[in-house]
Amino acid sequence: MALTDESYMERCLSLARKGAGYTAPNPMVGAVLLHEGRIIGEGYHEQYGQAHAEPNCINSVADADKALIGYSTLYVSLEPCAHFGKTPPCSDLIIEKRIPRVVIGCRDPFEQVNGRGIEKLKAAGIEVITGVCEKACIDLNKRFFTFHEQQRPYVILKWAQTADEKIAGNNNQRLLISNPETNRLVHKWRSEESAILVGTETALRDDPSLDNRLWTGKSPVRMVVDLSLRLPPTLKLLNQQQPTIVFNQLKEEQNGNLHYLQLTPGNLVEQLLKACHKLGLQSVLVEGGARLLQSFIDAGVWDEARIITNTTLNIGDGLAAPALNEKQHLYTDHLATDKIDYYTKTSST
Repeated sequence: MALTDESYMERCLSLARKGAGYTAPNPMVGAVLLHEGRIIGEGYHEQYGQAHAEPNCINSVADADKALIGYSTLYVSLEPCAHFGKTPPCSDLIIEKRIPRVVIGCRDPFEQVNGRGIEKLKAAGIEVITGVCEKACIDLNKRFFTFHEQQRPYVILKWAQTADEKIAGNNNQRLLISNPETNRLVHKWRSEESAILVGTETALRDDPSLDNRLWTGKSPVRMVVDLSLRLPPTLKLLNQQQPTIVFNQLKEEQNGNLHYLQLTPGNLVEQLLKACHKLGLQSVLVEGGARLLQSFIDAGVWDEARIITNTTLNIGDGLAAPALNEKQHLYTDHLATDKIDYYTKTSST
């Protein structure tokens, strides 16, 4: 049975996912080169600053098959770029190789591309098919699309709570809620995002490192809200070991890996998101505390929520978990005694 365009696009998506955590601020992209039902080349964008999916795909073609490139169909999950960035335009390479047919998953929302790659290919006489597995292709790069279309980072809320929905006790002591297996998963989440954000009280109470120690890959940019600069320099967050942004209302200053970014009184969430966009941070994982999480919820500016519940721990009195509204439950995972519920926001902002 002959495979369809959708089948080869699904292969592109599978390849693209291999770049997760390594391509930002570029999107994840996969490409497949097909000649008469046989895949002769595959590639994906492996690392920011390095070759895109299309040249990696074309360069993977065996010497014996290189003469077939000009008689093949190129499948690519995102519109080929049409501008000079870290690498030359992929659309120019496709034209140079005389590939006669290109099947594209979705348009690139980046203003320097956004249809220009498609137009350039068509102007060269190439048959271009668009919108194949479009929803899946957009969803793969939801961070990239949110950043460019809404001018803000993709926002993921995360917290751990007890079975009676408390995220902390009343004694200001750190409360260990999730189990070691779930903690490793949280570090995997951190490796997938551009930045991680906490509030003043969480930094004081938990003294978190906010790095990725328990998983492979990079650590996110650390961010903390400390409006009055109350945090002591002895905290792990301020140890200069990785880029850290301190949002405050007192000073603007760069000190090694510490960037003090001054905010004005007013809409905190809006200012945080504008700052992230200006800094090129395409996604932010908000890990607490309750007040900061609730401020994102109340502002209606969040995209996903991941709530970890220790089903065996009840503490009675304590700090109540945030109240999540406008939510759609996606699915539930279980890791030992922990239950993890995944939500998406029901209306876009």
